[in-house]
Amino acid sequence: METGTARDAELASALRLSVMRLSRRMRQERSSRLTPTQVSALASLERHGPMTLGEIAAHERVQPPSMTRVVAHLALEGLVERRPHPTDGRQVIVEATGKGRDLLADDRRRRDEWLIMRLAELSSEELAALNHAAPVLDALAGF
Repeated sequence: METGTARDAELASALRLSVMRLSRRMRQERSSRLTPTQVSALASLERHGPMTLGEIAAHERVQPPSMTRVVAHLALEGLVERRPHPTDGRQVIVEATGKGRDLLADDRRRRDEWLIMRLAELSSEELAALNHAAPVLDALAGF
């Protein structure tokens, strides 16, 4: 009989591979030409509202200079808007534009449509297992 540690290691490996494959496949369904980092930053702005570059960098766990480049690209594409900080002239506030929110909505719609088609291929037992697994996966991810 396997020890708990060996079983845990085997499960960890299987989950890692499955989640990575699904994540890669979901990224392929994106409708935009943005990088994953750019999409993630835009989604953070949509989810959390206007933020400074430092706040976005902290949410995304990247260095502020990297976020400056990401936001510059998003601004060039018209997906975010930068405006002066109301109390600190050294900073700017960044906010998702309507075009940026529309791009995110389109990306989500495309990925949801693909996933719905794939879910339709599963048995009711498999669907039930995924229904139970989704909150567990969120917990593993720290959400």
